[in-house]
Order: sequence, then C-alpha cells, then structure tokens
Amino acid sequence: MSRKPMVRPGGRSTRVQQAVHTATQELMAEVGRDALTVPLIATRAGVTPSTIYRRWGDLRELLSDVAVERLRPETEPEDRGTLAADLTAWAEQFLDEMNSPPGRAYIRDALLGDPDGANAGQCSDYAAEQINAIVARAELRGESAPDAEDILDRVVAPMMYRILFRPNDLTAQYARRLVDELFATHAG
Repeated sequence: MSRKPMVRPGGRSTRVQQAVHTATQELMAEVGRDALTVPLIATRAGVTPSTIYRRWGDLRELLSDVAVERLRPETEPEDRGTLAADLTAWAEQFLDEMNSPPGRAYIRDALLGDPDGANAGQCSDYAAEQINAIVARAELRGESAPDAEDILDRVVAPMMYRILFRPNDLTAQYARRLVDELFATHAG
C-alpha cells in the first residue's frame, strides 16, 4: 500500500515535496547517500521528520521517489530527421544516462523503495512517452514505424536488463545494434 496521499498541484504538499527532494539531492551530493537520515533531510528542508515519515514512510521510499523524479527526461527527444536517426540517438543517450553511476544508483533507489511497483511503472512510462514522441514524429513524416511496445521490448528492455545484471561492455555500439536489429525485424 502506498503511503503517498493525494496532492493538490501547487499546494503546500507540492512545496513540501519540492523542498524535501531538493534537500535530499543536495545532501546526497554533500555527505553521500550512506550518511543520509530522515532528520538530516527534514532539517535541511525546513520540515519535521514526522512530515517525511507521514508522506514517504521511510528513507528508502523517499529515495525512491527522488530517484523517479531524477529519471524523468528533461527534454523531448532530439529530431534528427528520420526515425532511424531519432531512435538511435535516443537509445544511445538513454543507455549512456542509465548506465552512468548516478543513473544506476537512481534505478536501484527507484526500485528498492517501490513496494507496489508504481515507481517502476512511472519510469517505464517516461521511456514510453519518449518513444511515442519519436514514433509520432516519424509517422508525421510518412515513415513506417514499429509499435512503441515493440521498441520497448527490443531496445529498452535489453538495455535495462544489461544495466541491472550485466553492466559490462555497454557502449553506444550496443544501443545501435539493438536499434538495427529492431529495424531488420520490422522490415522483414
């Protein structure tokens, strides 16, 4: 059961969430993740520890919530003129960001404090939104595009598996190979 209450956009709850997220990120950079405590974060955020416990339940769930927010893409996928170029560039960037030490840490945090799977679903939705934007743009150009779910299964899923369980030799070439194999299957 999720402890997160319904929030009103722009209300006190949003301000508290933003202050706590900012404090958590700043303190992780200053003292490291292992030194974080709810009272330390609460002091920095200007709230009581009980506010954090009430909203997030524990430090693990707070770190998970912060990680999900950090994994949210900041921009639309780059338009390089063709579906193949757009998807290749996106896959290379996705792999680079998710496979970086901070990216892997955010993935671990997002999953560790996620008892009901909602955060994992949100992270998946972020990737799906980016892919849907790439596919929609390609279709507007008149290009035939694979289904977004197929892209998730054939490009994103293998990358995430490798990032989590076999993080060796994850290069831009690997991302390009996955996209090339997707197009070979789609064309056939």
